[in-house]
Amino acid sequence: MDEFFDWIDHSPFFGKNALAKAARYTLSRAVGLKAFLDGGHLIYINSAENAIRRNVIGRKNCLFSVSEAGAEVNAICLSLAETSKVKGSDFYQYLVKLLTELPTLPIYQWPELL
Repeated sequence: MDEFFDWIDHSPFFGKNALAKAARYTLSRAVGLKAFLDGGHLIYINSAENAIRRNVIGRKNCLFSVSEAGAEVNAICLSLAETSKVKGSDFYQYLVKLLTELPTLPIYQWPELL
């Protein structure tokens, strides 16, 4: 790798062309790449990427909501799903319990309390 970085450093890449930009980019990240090559376990981010993947996909799905209200409902559903996952419960059973017991709470029987 040292030879590679020396080659890039002494190459005639200059200006604003794509090859010169790639050379500058590579040299600016040489320290991090060398650290990774010396100890690859230092920069293992697959578990972090997997943990946020669902949220990113959910956020992108909200872009296709027909209205703001649809996006809000989508966000609520995703929040319910994540809450269920955190609690370690079955999402379907959690949703059934929530939707059958929530309307029977006293606060919903006396709307003037709202």
